Amino acid sequence: MKKVKVTTAIMAMAFVSLTAMSCKDGKTEHSEEAAINPEMNQAINHDAMNASNDMMDSEVQNSDSKQVLADYMVLKDALVATDKDASAKAGKKLESTLKNFNVSSYTSEQQKELKDIIADAKEHAEHIGKSEMDHQREHFKILSKDIMDMVAITGTDTTLYQQYCPMYDGGGAWLSMEEKVKNPYYGSKMMNCGKVQKKIN
Repeated sequence: MKKVKVTTAIMAMAFVSLTAMSCKDGKTEHSEEAAINPEMNQAINHDAMNASNDMMDSEVQNSDSKQVLADYMVLKDALVATDKDASAKAGKKLESTLKNFNVSSYTSEQQKELKDIIADAKEHAEHIGKSEMDHQREHFKILSKDIMDMVAITGTDTTLYQQYCPMYDGGGAWLSMEEKVKNPYYGSKMMNCGKVQKKIN
């Protein structure tokens, strides 16, 4: 019985030492292969860099479009409140944000579309920054279409509601982060005039 125990112990020790050696050999083999084949290391590093760049690209995309949406919402709320000065200030801020919009992380086709949209949106934001309330609302109608076109390309992390007032200038749409309708074209005159056309995201 004692012999059996001793034999078992010796076999167990031999197995452990063999396993340790084969693990060590495996590591050595991998490091030797990497040393012999530095291209393998470069490929691994290149893939890691690409993944990191993709993450950075999507972060740039998100931060720029998020800021445009944030500024747009401030403008929309100022129009809902029929506050000409706040609307003008929000228009100027939005114009500045649009000027700094970085389109380089999008495809060439998307870049072309975005540049056109941004150029048009900038023009309307600029007008809102220096107009009376009636004109601010006229420009906001076209600006809203530009922002909707932008969101169709950039996407959004935030749930948006595309809302529509049939009464304003043959019908005017806008984006909101709230489902409840607060009309930027009429303010308190017809605050709840309109409906949700669609939910985005």
